Amino acid sequence: MAPAAVAKIRSTALQHNLQRVHERAPGCPVLAVVKANAYGHGLVGTARALDMADAFGVARFAAAQALRRAGIDKDIVVLSGLLDAESLALARDIDLQVVVHDEAQVATLAGAGAGRRVRVWLKIDSGMGRLGIAAAQVAPTIERLHESHAVAPDLCLMTHLSCADETRRNITQEQLRRFGETIGAWDGDISMANSAGILGWPAAVDPGPVVRYSGRNWVRPGLMLYGVSPFSDRSSRDCGLEPAMSFEGRIMAVRSIRRGDTVGYGALWQARRDSRIGVVNVGYADGYPWRLSNRATVRVAARAAPVVGRVSMDMISVDLTDVPQAGPGDAVVLWGQDPTVGELAGLAGMSPYELLTGVGTRVIRQNT
Repeated sequence: MAPAAVAKIRSTALQHNLQRVHERAPGCPVLAVVKANAYGHGLVGTARALDMADAFGVARFAAAQALRRAGIDKDIVVLSGLLDAESLALARDIDLQVVVHDEAQVATLAGAGAGRRVRVWLKIDSGMGRLGIAAAQVAPTIERLHESHAVAPDLCLMTHLSCADETRRNITQEQLRRFGETIGAWDGDISMANSAGILGWPAAVDPGPVVRYSGRNWVRPGLMLYGVSPFSDRSSRDCGLEPAMSFEGRIMAVRSIRRGDTVGYGALWQARRDSRIGVVNVGYADGYPWRLSNRATVRVAARAAPVVGRVSMDMISVDLTDVPQAGPGDAVVLWGQDPTVGELAGLAGMSPYELLTGVGTRVIRQNT
């Protein structure tokens, strides 16, 4: 049986990156975002590695159920799932917290009968323009939620920063101002900072005059937990982060070709010298993007080897001419410490989020 590609997940890197969150946001409780299968790293394994986080954030109720079935008993916040009567019953049954961002959700909670009260994170639109309660409706919405028999009294007010990764623009500063103006002197918890907010905007994590509150300031790290910089002009190393995933394949075969021979669909790569070509058991069906054809390098025997020809569904070809010791069965590092996800995302014209969450279901996750 041919071996599958492997995503090796380093628990120590995840824990190191969580410690970086604590260093950049001292005193702030951490809602570790593990949505989208923990950004491709594996939901349950990642949650277990991040056991020192204060709570976990997921996008869908199904992911929350999976965590509960795995024995994860920490607080879980469903960040964007549709809240209807059925999902509210589930939240009550397995003790989930929910983000409320729409009048229909408020109506569902207002009409619910007595029972276990669910903690609500009320999302306020401070400029993202996507989900969230408009500023003028926040006060009456809070009043309705406090009147509901289904809502716990300790509301958390939150917002989502749209451009925190662009530190030279003043949009984030304006969002923080709007959020602070909307909530007034809030007697409770708040949440503003994603990864870029934690690393780039001290006002989003430190108490100050712009946003006034008496409770805790929850931070919501996602990308940085996985060792990837949210900034285009700063590497993960610049941010003190360690890549958590090493995405690896294996050489299936090595063949020798003559100068002038071509490799792959479309004959887009032509050998300029007699060459050794290795065929690797990973392709775009595994999450290695087609856009990296003839652009990227991989690591074989600790040396760089260029990807040659088109990335196929199930395999890629790499030039091993300068790695004469490489042969069938040898490991090939597609991304990890070198090259990094951020570097490959730039080459492919993609975001690192796409690369990580695109790692396919047939790729085996191994926690180390």
